[in-house]
Amino acid sequence: MTQQEILAGLAEIVNEIAGIPVGEVEIDKSFVDDLDMDSLTMVEVATSAEDKFGVRIEDDQLKELKTVRDVVDFIEKSEVSA
Repeated sequence: MTQQEILAGLAEIVNEIAGIPVGEVEIDKSFVDDLDMDSLTMVEVATSAEDKFGVRIEDDQLKELKTVRDVVDFIEKSEVSA
């Protein structure tokens, strides 16, 4: 999967869970500062991302995923090692 495909899928998840328009989920945005998502919403997004992309995001890893790019890179790396 390309970064663009991962970003598009992640944007769909964020839209479904948080109601944030897909076009606002951009690679350099922060989930908390730019998209105004709280930790509970992040857990829901992570769970959906795990299902959609077939990756596992541990709680300690989730705390490190602060931007959209962080999550896209994490999924991309996890896919390669899977």
